Amino acid sequence: MDLKLKGRTALVTGASKGIGLAVARVLAGEGCHLRIAARTRSDLERAAEDIRRDFGVNVAIQPGDLGKLADVEALGAACGDVDILVNNAGDIPTGTLAELGPADWRRGWDLKVFGFIDLTRIIYPRMIARKSGVIVNIIGSAAESPNPRYIAGCVGNSALNTFSDCLGAEAMRNGVRVVAVNPGPIMSDRHRAHVMERAQRVLGDASRYMELEANYPAGRSGHVEEVAYAVAFLASERASHISGAALRIDAGLKVMPRTA
Repeated sequence: MDLKLKGRTALVTGASKGIGLAVARVLAGEGCHLRIAARTRSDLERAAEDIRRDFGVNVAIQPGDLGKLADVEALGAACGDVDILVNNAGDIPTGTLAELGPADWRRGWDLKVFGFIDLTRIIYPRMIARKSGVIVNIIGSAAESPNPRYIAGCVGNSALNTFSDCLGAEAMRNGVRVVAVNPGPIMSDRHRAHVMERAQRVLGDASRYMELEANYPAGRSGHVEEVAYAVAFLASERASHISGAALRIDAGLKVMPRTA
C-alpha cells in the first residue's frame, strides 16, 4: 500500500533509538524527509547517517533536552513547518507512590507529559494555519492499565491520552488530525531494563526476564517496527478519518489478569 507520504517532512522526538528510531526509519522508507530530535548529538548523527544511506531522504538533527522548556521552544521554532509531528521522547520512572519523590515525578513529566504538550502547543497552531498536518502521540498502554508500580507513568500517560482526545475533533475541523498510540511491552533497551527489574523482583534473577516475556499473549514483547508501521499508517492520508483516537498495540495484554 502506498501511504502517499513521499515528500512530507516529519519531526520525530526520541528518535536516536528504540521506537523513535524505528518510526523515523519507516517514515523515511515511505519517502518522508526527517527532523530527528534527542538528547545526544552523537547518537543522532549516527542515526541520520544510516537513514540517509539507506533511504536517500533529507535528515536534519535537532539535539536538545526536551525536559527543558527552552529546548522545547527552540525545537518548535526550528521545526514549525513540519507536516507530521511524532511526540515520542519520554522516560518516566517506575516505582510506587512511596518509592517516588517529587523530583522523580517532575523529571519524568517534564520530559514526557509537558514535553508533548509544549511541543504540540507550539507546532499545532501552525498546522491549523495551513489547515494540514498530523500529530501522533506515542504514549503507552499504561494509560489504560493502572499499575501501582508504575504510578507516575500511568497517570502521565492517561493525561496525554485525554490531551489527544481533547484536540481530536477541534483539529479535524481545521484540517489537522491528532492521534495517540499506546504500545504495550515493546522490546527496546528501556523495556528490557524494566522487565529485568521485574524478573529480579519476581524470580530473584534479572537474567530470567525471558520467562516473563513468555507469559505475554504473543509469547513475546512486540518489535519496535510493529509500532512504527502503525504510526506511519496513522500519519498518512490512508487514515484520514481517524482523529482523537488511541490505538493500543499490546497483542491483547490489557485483558489478561496482572500476575506481578
